[in-house]
Amino acid sequence: MSRLVIPIDVTKKPRQQKLPLHNRWHPDIPPVAEVTVGEVFRVEMVDFSGGGITKEYTAEDIKYADQSVVHYLSGPIRVVDEEGIAAKPGDILAVEICNLGPLPGDEWGFTAIFDRENGGGFLTDHFPCATKAIWYFEGIYASSPHIPGVRFPGITHPGIIGTAPSMELLNIWNERERDLEENGLKSLKLCEVLHSRPLANLPSTKGCLLGKIPEGTQEWEKIANEAARTIPGRENGGNCDIKNLSRG
Repeated sequence: MSRLVIPIDVTKKPRQQKLPLHNRWHPDIPPVAEVTVGEVFRVEMVDFSGGGITKEYTAEDIKYADQSVVHYLSGPIRVVDEEGIAAKPGDILAVEICNLGPLPGDEWGFTAIFDRENGGGFLTDHFPCATKAIWYFEGIYASSPHIPGVRFPGITHPGIIGTAPSMELLNIWNERERDLEENGLKSLKLCEVLHSRPLANLPSTKGCLLGKIPEGTQEWEKIANEAARTIPGRENGGNCDIKNLSRG
């Protein structure tokens, strides 16, 4: 068995995990685990909402989902070579995804459409209200009591995976996104029926979780006001919902 470097208890909230989670990108968020170059290891993680979306057969949790807390991330993970020297900004980091799947005993997921008043979706004009379907996994297959007669093989991907930015890169992001927002280009409308894709999402202290850094301290305040949100995707990877970013 490969070494488990970040365990998750799905019965606990993100702030209660043995190794604290985070939901922002910043170079000063301290690592919670360390791996060596060439090591095969396992990482457990929560869903993007940190358990806020439940198996209950209601869409109320979708309708009122707190968008300020997404996405909860496992890590940061410090990477060192055989001599214990850590990777630094500018190094190339190659990561091979050997396997992906649900945690034992927690083989379920969901698809959902956010309410128009809480972010909407790709087809908000046609489906303005929050909806949710619970899917149960059987091997590679998924089926849902909410959508009877449908069973399909799914490709699992991590959704968000990335490296911590250097302070230089973080400053570039914040300056770029501030300019976009000031010029009214915060989002890009793909077409008339599709919702806007965010191009800018400036730092916010609301819902901010910074791993080992105690909330309310001067250090927390400084980092929370600088740290990048997990949307949109950027040069570090990040929010890249690519189905083929999977095993292998």
